[in-house]
Amino acid sequence: MSITTPETGLVTEISGSVAILRFDSPATRNSLSANILSQLEDKLPAILARDDINSVVFTGTKDVFASGADIVELTKLKPETAYAFSQRGQALFQLIADARQTTIAAINGYCMGGALDLALACDVRVASSKAVFAHPGATLGIITGWGGTQRLPRLIGRSRALELFLTARQITGEEARAIGLVDEVFDPVLERAMHLAAGSCRRQLNRRR
Repeated sequence: MSITTPETGLVTEISGSVAILRFDSPATRNSLSANILSQLEDKLPAILARDDINSVVFTGTKDVFASGADIVELTKLKPETAYAFSQRGQALFQLIADARQTTIAAINGYCMGGALDLALACDVRVASSKAVFAHPGATLGIITGWGGTQRLPRLIGRSRALELFLTARQITGEEARAIGLVDEVFDPVLERAMHLAAGSCRRQLNRRR
């Protein structure tokens, strides 16, 4: 049984014991705006609290997985609100990292800035052959505040992480796989993520028996 709940910028689908959260804000390249963060804060805890959900898959639309925080919103932040905004994203992504369920990022295209931080918080990252990764903060005079500075070095090593942070260089899905940033490159990526999710669900079900 599949149940889909559309929201402005976020689509939530429940397919059996798998929840799919799809970013769908084409006008802003699927930015993780304040609106999207609010929707994630509203929807995600309820999903993670469900005993019948064993895997959560994050994905995007067309050629974009998601981009980082909305740049227009960032320019309006004051020092005190910037700190709160950073803490908000960290708490949300830590919720993903601590989830009982297997969390999978099905990275279908551009995965930039804060979206990369979200993917890093997941247990598994699968990329499309068209996926592109970058932490572009250096070109804007900022650096990510949503946990990526900690999770990326742990995953790919300090030197490689620093190079990506300081140069804002874009890398392909294949290079991301080569350096350990993603686990697999596969097309169609959502199909592969759902296969992995189904396997995870079976393992969790067997452990309960």
